[in-house]
Amino acid sequence: MSIINRQLPSIKQLQCFLAVAEELSFRKAAERLRMTQPPLTRHIKCLEDILGCELLSRNTHKVHLTDAGAKLERKASALIEELSLLTNELAEVKTSLRIGLTKTLNFNNIPILYNKISELLSDDELAIQRLNSEQLLRSLSKGQMDIVITGEKSLCSTYNYDFHWLYREPLLLAMPSSYVDPLKAKVSLKEVGDLPLFWFSRKENPVFYDKCEGYFSKLPYSIKRVKEPEDSLVMLSAIALGKGMALMPASMCTFTQEGLTYKPLIDEAQKVLNIDVYAVVSKSEEREHVLEGLNSLIDKV
Repeated sequence: MSIINRQLPSIKQLQCFLAVAEELSFRKAAERLRMTQPPLTRHIKCLEDILGCELLSRNTHKVHLTDAGAKLERKASALIEELSLLTNELAEVKTSLRIGLTKTLNFNNIPILYNKISELLSDDELAIQRLNSEQLLRSLSKGQMDIVITGEKSLCSTYNYDFHWLYREPLLLAMPSSYVDPLKAKVSLKEVGDLPLFWFSRKENPVFYDKCEGYFSKLPYSIKRVKEPEDSLVMLSAIALGKGMALMPASMCTFTQEGLTYKPLIDEAQKVLNIDVYAVVSKSEEREHVLEGLNSLIDKV
């Protein structure tokens, strides 16, 4: 077979397809790849034209893999993984770090972590991936990342990874500004008890979910939950209109709108309603530059 074949897909096309296949959302895949949706859609369309089959079926609500798409996902994932491993093997000396960050937090607003991460990366932005914790651990297990920083520990991964506590991110209550005195420093959930809490399913983050639900279960009053919208701006706009409340990482509370305010919780709640942040490496990690980078994060935070 000739290696000069103009009908072969490009690595970029396969990476775009895999991002959509994993997220089942063009918007989320575009955010993950740090690109806009139109070029992402063009890459997928070009890939489908080259292969001569539909890979994704989509409507206004959902994206699904076709049979051909599911087959390509398995093959393309293995191909990209093999190429990544080969790239690492061919490098004579690899001293740069590949660090993955949880997308749950905005590290630009956490100087104690951002400054150390920036020093380790030497401004090499290509070394960063921002994914959810499950995806980060998967990348670590495949050798695609050297160190990942996650929110909370995974329930079933302590046998494969070493977790090192770095930081505790407080949660703020996003709430309608009409519900509280603007001069009041801290609030309790009871003060907005008649509002529903925008909430997520346990499978998205079991440890964090259980931590919060454990606190809710001990309250002398009940909290009504409603499904959290996929788009956080939609949720915050609804809160500004008095339609609910939400618990958000402090570093993510940057969106402003009339009628919306963010308030710290009372001390009792703050002790539980938070996110513990960990630096994670593989238990088998022995590379000196990776361990030095990990120690730099742990020692200086």
